[in-house]
Amino acid sequence: MFLNLDKVKVVLFDWDNTLAETRSTLVAAINQVLAENNLPKWEALKDKRDKNLSFRDNFPLLFGKRAEELYQKYKIIYKSLVCTRLTAFPKAEETLRFLRSRGIKTAIMSNKDRELLEYELPLIFDKTLFDKIVCGHEALRDKPFPEHALYALEGLLPLAEISQNTVWIIGDSEQDSDCAKAAGVLPIRIGQPIWAPQAEPEADILHFADFSSFLQSLKQS
Repeated sequence: MFLNLDKVKVVLFDWDNTLAETRSTLVAAINQVLAENNLPKWEALKDKRDKNLSFRDNFPLLFGKRAEELYQKYKIIYKSLVCTRLTAFPKAEETLRFLRSRGIKTAIMSNKDRELLEYELPLIFDKTLFDKIVCGHEALRDKPFPEHALYALEGLLPLAEISQNTVWIIGDSEQDSDCAKAAGVLPIRIGQPIWAPQAEPEADILHFADFSSFLQSLKQS
């Protein structure tokens, strides 16, 4: 699959299950919270989620009036577990360094709580690899809506220059691809979504099995 780097100015990366393997920590932490509060396991609850909402924003839907209380407990447990569990996906850092060597700006655009992302980021990446970090509830609306991407691009690229040629959004899920398409930039999927495998994405979404194949394609451009 051929990628053209000649006009690319900015690449926005999702965090969870794209750059960082966080699913195992998330599931362990939420299951500990649920067990301590005599609630069903996450496997029994996850299908009730709204896929257009972040993990955090699903708490009111799943837990009603206890949402904030349980989310705060979740954050404490998550931070206690993530230091020994968190890993970057193979070749992710090398990919970031390659893009930056070509003069391309790289940023994180995640629906995640900033407190959690900033806690775990230095565990696996040098923060200077990113020109900007945008987290959940900082734009008018989060992914899958275009406002999140447009907010992330502020200060990195003039609005008039945003296009599929100049901006890529790289993620693992429909939220990421839908955000890219809504913002008029190029959607790229790496790997499989965090919760369940999906069919091959539409023809207008570039799909790579992993960072190794993505990086190989970049080096051939």
